[in-house]
Amino acid sequence: MPFYSKIMDEGAAASALASSAKAKTRKPKPTLISRIHAFFHAMNRKPLLKQTLITFSLFCVLYALFNAFFNPSLDADTTAATTTVRSAILAAAGGGGRGGSPPVKVYLYDLPHRFTYGVIQQHSLARGARAPHTVSSLKYPGHQHMAEWYLFSDLTRPDSERSGSPVVRVVDPEEADLFFVPFFSSLSLIVNPIRPAGSGPGPEKPAYSDEENQEALVEWLEAQEYWKRSNGRDHVIVASDPNAMYRVLDRVRNCVLLVADFGRLRPDQGSLVKDVVVPYSHRIRSYDGDVSVENRKTLLFFMGNRYRKEGGKIRDILFQVLEKEEDVIIKHGAQSRESRRAASQGMHTSKFCLHPAGDTPSACRLFDAIVSLCIPVIVSDNIELPFEDTIDYKKIALFVDTDSSIKPGYLVSKLRAVTPKRILKYQKELKEVKRYFEYEEPDGTVNEIWRQVSKKLPLIKLMINREKRLLKREADCSCICTNQTAFRTL
Repeated sequence: MPFYSKIMDEGAAASALASSAKAKTRKPKPTLISRIHAFFHAMNRKPLLKQTLITFSLFCVLYALFNAFFNPSLDADTTAATTTVRSAILAAAGGGGRGGSPPVKVYLYDLPHRFTYGVIQQHSLARGARAPHTVSSLKYPGHQHMAEWYLFSDLTRPDSERSGSPVVRVVDPEEADLFFVPFFSSLSLIVNPIRPAGSGPGPEKPAYSDEENQEALVEWLEAQEYWKRSNGRDHVIVASDPNAMYRVLDRVRNCVLLVADFGRLRPDQGSLVKDVVVPYSHRIRSYDGDVSVENRKTLLFFMGNRYRKEGGKIRDILFQVLEKEEDVIIKHGAQSRESRRAASQGMHTSKFCLHPAGDTPSACRLFDAIVSLCIPVIVSDNIELPFEDTIDYKKIALFVDTDSSIKPGYLVSKLRAVTPKRILKYQKELKEVKRYFEYEEPDGTVNEIWRQVSKKLPLIKLMINREKRLLKREADCSCICTNQTAFRTL
C-alpha cells in the first residue's frame, strides 16, 4: 500500500471514531411530552398561586390548539357565545354603552302641553273625536313619521325597561350631555286634514296652526338657560317629515336634527356631519317567514302614488315602462288600510320591490320592503340612508341610476339575471338587519338612533368650545355643513 493511502485510511478511521464519540454525547431533540414533563417538574418549585395561574393558562392554550386543529368548524355558535359573555362583562364594568363606554346623559325637556300631548289632542279633535278627559287616554296616531313618538316614549320608560340603551335619562340638566326636545313636529304638520284638490279654503281659519306652534316652540327654547349656553348645539329635535319645522329651520339649524332625508334642507341647515338620518316607520306587516324564492312568484312589485313632484316625477315614466311587463305588479294606490293590506301581500310574495324617489329622495316603501325581505330596487340618485356606518346597503339592495331605469327592458332584464342563489343571499342579509328598522324591537331602531346621536357628542363639544373663543361670529356654519351625496373621483 502506498504511503499516502495508508495516511488517508488512518485519518478516515480517526474521523469516524470522533464522529461516533460525538454522536454518543449529542442530546436527543426534546419532544412535546418531555417539555411538558420538564415544565411541571420546574413548577413544583413555584408558589401555589403561581402554579395555579400557570396551569390554567396552559389549559387554555391547549384547549385553543385542540379546537383549531381538530374542530375548526366550531366557530359561529362559539363566537356568538363568547361575544355575548364579553359584552356582558364590559357592560357590567363600564356602563350601558357599546364597548363598555358609559351611556350618554340625556335631559328630557318638560315642554308645555301644547307641544306634546296637545298636538295629539288637536289631531284627534280635527277628525271629530271628543275631547279626552285625561292625558293617559290620548293615543298617538299611526303614520310613517313616528320616530318622535318612539324616542319620547323610550325616555319616559323606567330604567329597568331600557337595558342596553346607549343613553340614560337624567333629571338634573346640569348633568346632561344632550337635551331632547319632544315636540311632535311631524304630527303637528298633519293635524289639519288635507282638503281635496279644488275644494278651496274652508269657511273659517282652522283651530290649529302648525306654523304658530313651531314659532311658539322656538320662542320657548330661546328663553331656556341651557339653549342660550350652547346656542342650541347640544339639543336634539326630531323633524322626520321632510316638511316638519320648515318655518323655523334657520333658528334651530345648530341642533342635531333627526331627519328622513335632506331633500328640503339647504346645506347650511342640515348635513350628514351634524344630523342623523332616521328610518320611516314601516306601515305594513313585517314578514316573519323564512327566506325563499319559490314562495315569491312576482318578480317586481310597487304600489304607491303614481304622480309626485320634483324627483318623484320619475314614477310616472316607470309606470309607463313597467306596467305591461310579465311578472311585474305596479299599481297606483294612496295610503289607506285596504292599500296597506294589499301592499303587505304584494311585498311578501315578490322577489324585488321598486323604490323610486317621492317628493324627496326617500319614501316609506323602502323600509316596508326591508321588513318584508323583498329586495329593494332603489331608483333615487340623491338618496341618503340610515345607519350607513352599520349597514352596507349594497348587500341588501340593488341601486339603479335614473337614466338607466327608464330604458325599456333594462330594469326587468337586470332583475331576471339575478340568480336564485343570489336572491337568497340578499334575503338572508335583509333578515340580519331587519331589526334596525323595527321601532318596537327591544334593541332595534330606537337604540340605533340613540347610538347615532351619541356619536355626534364630540363634534358638539368641539363646536361649543370653538364658539366660546371666537372673537367674531362667522357668517356661515364653517366646515360642519356639507351635504354632498356624490363624490367626484380623481
